[in-house]
Amino acid sequence: MCAVKGYPFKVVSSDAFAPEKLNTIRAFGADVMIVPSVGGNITPDLIPRMQEEARKLAEQPGTYWTDQFNNTDALAGYAGIGEELVQQVDGPIDAFCGGVGVGGMLVGVARALRAAGSAARIVALEPASSPVVSTGKAGTHHVEGVGVGFFPPLLTPGTYDDVRAVDEEEARRTARLLAREEGIFAGTSTGLNVAGALAPARELGPRRMVATVAVDTGLKYLTGNL
Repeated sequence: MCAVKGYPFKVVSSDAFAPEKLNTIRAFGADVMIVPSVGGNITPDLIPRMQEEARKLAEQPGTYWTDQFNNTDALAGYAGIGEELVQQVDGPIDAFCGGVGVGGMLVGVARALRAAGSAARIVALEPASSPVVSTGKAGTHHVEGVGVGFFPPLLTPGTYDDVRAVDEEEARRTARLLAREEGIFAGTSTGLNVAGALAPARELGPRRMVATVAVDTGLKYLTGNL
């Protein structure tokens, strides 16, 4: 959008995230500021340090900061996924599972499902190596897009019913299986979503509907450990 409109665009990111993502952003003409990570990992202090750099940039005249952790527009933006599920799924949805980073996707979908009268159980997913939502304890991990190291403000009480922690290696194994057996080529956070959805699906049993989201393409992670 900024490329089309001619707005200068600055992105605060880190070397903990896939170089393919960073290079794609640069290809659109953005100025990418890199906040150094510890060993290429997402540590509890990394996202807050990135936020602090964004705050400093936002103090410059003529600057608008999207501030995604506090931007409730995301909830309306992600509601479309919930609306599509209601329209396209034949029968009731028993559970919706989604990884939590900012929290906008899970909460936006949950709101849309509930507005449509769905009684789906909303399950928040996070890396077992940084189970902030389930235990309050942050840790080091490498699943991009989730596990930000603190409780995201958009994930307010009552917006989800349950939380599950998923092992990182299980997430990666699931991502590989998705490509080889289902033809779905996606990243580790998608593997986490699907692995996290399979657990309640097994518990609920046959002929029950559990939904989740395949987040992005695996092309972004070809040089990483996936």
